[in-house]
Amino acid sequence: MKFLEYTPLDRLNDFLSRVNFGERTIKGCLEAYSCKHTGTDKKLSLSLEHEILDYLGKSSDTDSSSPAEYLLSRSSRKTLIYLVLTLYHMYPDYDFSLVKAHQFFTEESWDSFKQIFETYMLEASREWIEANGGNSLLEALYKALDEVVRLSECEIYSYNPDCDVDPFLEKGSIWSFNFFFYNRKLKRVVSFRFCCISNLMADGFLDDLCYEDDGEIFDGMDM
Repeated sequence: MKFLEYTPLDRLNDFLSRVNFGERTIKGCLEAYSCKHTGTDKKLSLSLEHEILDYLGKSSDTDSSSPAEYLLSRSSRKTLIYLVLTLYHMYPDYDFSLVKAHQFFTEESWDSFKQIFETYMLEASREWIEANGGNSLLEALYKALDEVVRLSECEIYSYNPDCDVDPFLEKGSIWSFNFFFYNRKLKRVVSFRFCCISNLMADGFLDDLCYEDDGEIFDGMDM
């Protein structure tokens, strides 16, 4: 996997690096990668493939929606490996469990992504229009993604891990979303993560407040 630099993504990243609304901040980041394996990727890819096949051998799932059914397809296993490799490159110090990671990958449509984006990024979109005018934030995002990965040819995936195994989760996080736009023909993937963070929690204000409250409780006690 190789990180790819694209000016349209840089412009969006500059805006989404920190959109502050006082008590909360919305942040986002887009990263593009080539799916061509490096030396390290080849070893990890083989390891992931062996883990998948081992999982399939031990699985007794018969439900058509089960991970085993999905992974029986060679192309599905390859897609999963590319997405997990992308995660490893985004967070090289984090250990992603393959089976657990697969259970969180869900194929999405542009319409479902659009609905989530317009609902949760409404305030950020207003800020974008005030700062840049012209097209909306979603339109600018669509144009940039289309330039990099040709959206009409893309498969869209979401990654929704449990909170205790989420490398994307920051202190004070209120909500977060992680999407991958994968073009099989171009062998290219763009990751897009965006989240909302409570500035009070992130700055430790609520922790200090709780500590002060505890202190008041003990003020009248003999210690």
